[in-house]
Amino acid sequence: MGLRRGHRARPGEWIIEKLIQAVGLSTIGLMVLILVFVGREALPVLMGRINTALVQPILPSKEIDSIPRDDLRSYLELSRSQFEGMDREMLMAMMEAREEGFRDIPESFRADPDSTVNTADWRQLLLPRQWTGYTRPEFVWQPVGTIHKYNLVPLLVGSLKVTLVGLLFAVPLSLGAALYVSQLAPVRVREWVKPTIELLAGIPSVVLGVFCLLVLSGLLQSLFGYQFRLNALVAGIGLGLTAVPLIFTIAEDSFTGVPRGYVQASLALGASPWQAAWQVVLPSAMPGVVAAMILGFGRCLGETMVVLMASGNASMLSWSLFDSTRSMTATIAAEMAEAVSGGGHYRMLFLLGTLLFAISFVTHLIGGRIVRRLRRRLGGVA
Repeated sequence: MGLRRGHRARPGEWIIEKLIQAVGLSTIGLMVLILVFVGREALPVLMGRINTALVQPILPSKEIDSIPRDDLRSYLELSRSQFEGMDREMLMAMMEAREEGFRDIPESFRADPDSTVNTADWRQLLLPRQWTGYTRPEFVWQPVGTIHKYNLVPLLVGSLKVTLVGLLFAVPLSLGAALYVSQLAPVRVREWVKPTIELLAGIPSVVLGVFCLLVLSGLLQSLFGYQFRLNALVAGIGLGLTAVPLIFTIAEDSFTGVPRGYVQASLALGASPWQAAWQVVLPSAMPGVVAAMILGFGRCLGETMVVLMASGNASMLSWSLFDSTRSMTATIAAEMAEAVSGGGHYRMLFLLGTLLFAISFVTHLIGGRIVRRLRRRLGGVA
């Protein structure tokens, strides 16, 4: 008698299968919707459709009937649906409000050459500029004051610094612990060490941030004698602590999955247990190790509270690990509550979120290609 399949034969299993499928698809759909929402809010900056200059050309409200509709919509910074939903009186009121706002700008600000600069232009976002009062071109993120400056380079460098420090701290520690627990530790030690390290993932990141702020920062400052107590080094070590459990768990599973025959063959040929672990198990589990490092990179890049509390939050461009810094995630968390919805600052913060999505996607894409290539090489496929 053949096996009976389908929802009529086993309705319970069929329902569970469909529920799991629905949960998986809904999760993917939710992630896509989040990306669409973030990208939509950042789209005006990406397409160059926003002008944050303090002093902009003013179209007289009396000439509203002679202005082309597309030019008027662009001038008022309205979407097509918003523009079509407004009558002539409302558009006139918006133009008069712009005229009134221009008259309220002090003459000293109008004379400033920086007042006519669109700080949301991609040249201003990525290239240095010698602003009024500066002695040389600088990369400046300063979304407060009369003229808002939105250069992204200090935030990109800050995120890169703390992420690399976190990986340099977490990867050797995690891989060494995983290799010891999976290959060298006695069974009793393994039963205690593995759950303990994995439980570290349950510590809230705000607790780690407080630890870095109150304990680790002072300890490292007394050890190295640098000027800024909160800096990229402190924040990077804090990020490493958040990534250790994740990298350890994935790497330990990869090491455990290496066939025992590999280890036994190397031991039979005269290798020591450490040599077998280092020269046989580690290379054989390299795809899993690379995957663990990629996920650790994403964990460090996306972490917010540790960087917000331990980095010093100074958006200055410096490659020194002992200087205060600021990451993109910390900037979003610190400034979103102060940004006016729909304004230039608001759009810039969503642009940072879009960049985080893009960096994570490209990193995982490249990492996936590396993992597949390593698997083919280890499997003997050219």
